[in-house]
Amino acid sequence: MHRGLRWRLATVALTVLTGAGALGACGGDDDGGGSGSSPQLKLGYFPNITHATALVGVQKGIFAKHLGTAPKTATFNAGPAAVEALFSGAVDATFVGPNPSINAWAKSHGKAVHIISGAASGGVSLVVKPGINGVQDLKGKKIATPQLGNTQDVAIRYWLKKNGLKANKDGSGDVKIVPQDNAQTLQTFAQGNIDGAWVPEPYASRLILESKGKRLLDEKTLWPGGKFVITNLLVSQKFEKAHPDQVKKLLQGVVESTDYINQHPAEAKAAVNDALTKLSGKPLKPAVLDSAFKEIQFTTDPVATSLVQGAQHAEEIGLLEKTDLNGIYDLGPLNDVLKASGKAQVSDK
Repeated sequence: MHRGLRWRLATVALTVLTGAGALGACGGDDDGGGSGSSPQLKLGYFPNITHATALVGVQKGIFAKHLGTAPKTATFNAGPAAVEALFSGAVDATFVGPNPSINAWAKSHGKAVHIISGAASGGVSLVVKPGINGVQDLKGKKIATPQLGNTQDVAIRYWLKKNGLKANKDGSGDVKIVPQDNAQTLQTFAQGNIDGAWVPEPYASRLILESKGKRLLDEKTLWPGGKFVITNLLVSQKFEKAHPDQVKKLLQGVVESTDYINQHPAEAKAAVNDALTKLSGKPLKPAVLDSAFKEIQFTTDPVATSLVQGAQHAEEIGLLEKTDLNGIYDLGPLNDVLKASGKAQVSDK
């Protein structure tokens, strides 16, 4: 495990074990060998618009159609908690950001997980109070991220370092980084307890539209062609080996969900909002939905080059040991699905 990463086991247990009877009702042996039937797939994702592929796939019944039954779902606020759930077997696959995927690969020495698809590119911004007009204005300020060691946390620490500012893991330095739940960030920003946040959608748009924040930086401006992976699909190698048919069916659902989002944006926004309402109890305003969707490209392409660069960034700021990423992708099943659908295949390079 890389240095400084905090695993929130209690949060994982509470999130995943709610409705544990359904998890226990999968039946059969763990590998499904007893009855020959496949278990109910356990799928993780975040209540973020950057995870719209998952939200749409669940809400519209697309995953259920391909899998034969609706997946048992668990939601997380940030990647490290989702990865711990994957390690524990609480979920079989999870939509998650690139840096937690890298951490999972490194921690398990390449034995526990594979990235099997992309899901989204872009959709991350640094939103700050009015009056902060450049990176040097961040000295002495408090900036929130979703969780220590998650994708956005690595991104801002690296960006600050490249601009000559220190942001230490213990909260000291030129800029104080405050890891906290995204929902809490909405409150602390509105109350003036933090000066900004490096967050994914819809939280960036909400900070702007609801609390008069301003976008100081759109992260896509830091990447070649404006493309960088924000969400990919990570699967347990144990589950992948035992149930390749389920993995293929899940990927069929991912491809169809991605097509649905891109071909039916109005309906996709409505489905995402319905799903978020179920998870949070409150729908997003239309202006927030529109703003957030404009920032994100939904694609099965994992934008592999950006993941490699992200790993280098994490190494440079001391949040990851030197890691060999060779083999982290297993895109064969996805490319089989894409080829069968007449779509262009994707690369792990």
